[in-house]
Amino acid sequence: MKILKTCCDAWRLGGQRNFFGRRKYDLGKCNIVEPGKVTPERPIPKHIAKPDYYFVRNSPSSGDGPSEIKTETQIQGMRDSCKLAANILKKTCAFATEGVSTEDIDEFVHNEVIQANAYPSPLRYLGFPKSVCTSVNNVACHGIPDDRKLMDGDIINVDITVFFNGFHGDCSRTVLVGNVDERGRYLVQSTEECLAESILCCGPGQPLYVIGKSIARFAKWKKLNIMPAFLGHGIGSYFHGPPDIYHFDNDYPGLMRPGMTFTIEPILTLGVMEAEILEDDWTAVSADNARSAQFEHTILITDNGSEVLTVPD
Repeated sequence: MKILKTCCDAWRLGGQRNFFGRRKYDLGKCNIVEPGKVTPERPIPKHIAKPDYYFVRNSPSSGDGPSEIKTETQIQGMRDSCKLAANILKKTCAFATEGVSTEDIDEFVHNEVIQANAYPSPLRYLGFPKSVCTSVNNVACHGIPDDRKLMDGDIINVDITVFFNGFHGDCSRTVLVGNVDERGRYLVQSTEECLAESILCCGPGQPLYVIGKSIARFAKWKKLNIMPAFLGHGIGSYFHGPPDIYHFDNDYPGLMRPGMTFTIEPILTLGVMEAEILEDDWTAVSADNARSAQFEHTILITDNGSEVLTVPD
């Protein structure tokens, strides 16, 4: 996932003047999350193939420039990496239960990825210290696993990316922990439906902006806000690259072409659209401590439509 400097910048760039306005939101019940103790990164065995940024800290990628149009061989590589990521995500979501810490989740994911002879893509990407992103309740995204244990009523987004045989596969979902209140369940279900609706827009020759327009319409219908600072992105031999996928109503140029692969990963919230980045330079929290949810798939554009690559067995 890419991040713009501020939500206001994202909205200005989109050519819009306002979002859903200011009002009193029904936030439901929420355990406010604050960062806990973070342990050092986990080791990577020598035999695991590593991306370039493992050795030299990389610079932020740009969504500008031509998208990577993949050959049939490269598409098969993407299918393999995405299937692996989806299967590990499925196992991890079942593991994420009350009393389990996000540090435990990081250990679980790290071991699963290594056992598959793959590399956990988040580790060392722009200095990220862990192998998975775990974002609980008011943490919108990029949460760093720590010693906080999941509590009854939490919602948690688990974002998994693997680097396998030269290609990155990326997916995430938000899961319920124990007895989540009605508003929390509504948020999570609506966000998953929102992603599904936006995927229906994808196909060769379609403007990239139809994705954001679909998400905006759906969010407005559900009376939820989008957090527009966080983008989907092209993916393949690189973790993040062109094209940028905006999750709000926009008119950016660019068409979907067969062989393109990119992520769609909207974040919807019960509160306001603004987010703040904490001092760790990663953890993004809602400005009003409202809960948010996110779901993500990696999509392939085909000659006849699109294919969701991150579907588990």
